[in-house]
Amino acid sequence: MSRNTDVDAGESTALTEATKSWSDISYHVLNSYLEANRAVIAALGFSSGDPPTASRPPLSASASTPASLPSSGASGSTLEPPGVAEEWETELSVETRKELGVGEYVRFSKVVTDGDVHAFAGASGDTNRLHLDEEFAAETRFGGRIAHGTLISGLISAALARLPGLTIYLSQDLEFRGPVEIDSTVTAECEIVEDLGGDRYRLRTQVTDAEDDVAIDGEAVVLIDDLPDE
Repeated sequence: MSRNTDVDAGESTALTEATKSWSDISYHVLNSYLEANRAVIAALGFSSGDPPTASRPPLSASASTPASLPSSGASGSTLEPPGVAEEWETELSVETRKELGVGEYVRFSKVVTDGDVHAFAGASGDTNRLHLDEEFAAETRFGGRIAHGTLISGLISAALARLPGLTIYLSQDLEFRGPVEIDSTVTAECEIVEDLGGDRYRLRTQVTDAEDDVAIDGEAVVLIDDLPDE
């Protein structure tokens, strides 16, 4: 009987240790997601107050979903964060979805800040030292830190979201032509080059810097629905 008791005790200890290990792993994973969430909120220009950690109660749905974000300045299918959107520029060739056709375009411009780069690194997990470590980056072919290529390509998505209607990405091809320095003003331009029918369009997509040098070139296919009734 004592032998069985020892076995049971050993199994109990192993189970306790395994449970503790799983708990520790879960804690660190949850905190990693929360850190990424805070980075995204900071990049969008919203204040989240005192963000929770794994030891605090999670955010309620009303506090953590886009529906709770300020709607002041909202237009069409986008929500413009206060205090940041004033520095963004949008140019549209048409105002309504019915006017969309070959040759129509949208342009979106913003400054890519150091905060944008750090927030993207935290949200995506791309902590390449080329984007974050000035001394390291100075020894590379670029001579200094540059913004993530995928961060810059996100401006294409930002431009497409400002087309009249509700834009849904179907595909995107990208060619990275050159780097974008931090604190540079970049512009994404999307021009409809083909009406594919069924509310689908093919667009030329391009991102340029303040000197009009092409950083990203490519092509997108999107579906544009009517906006839901408000």
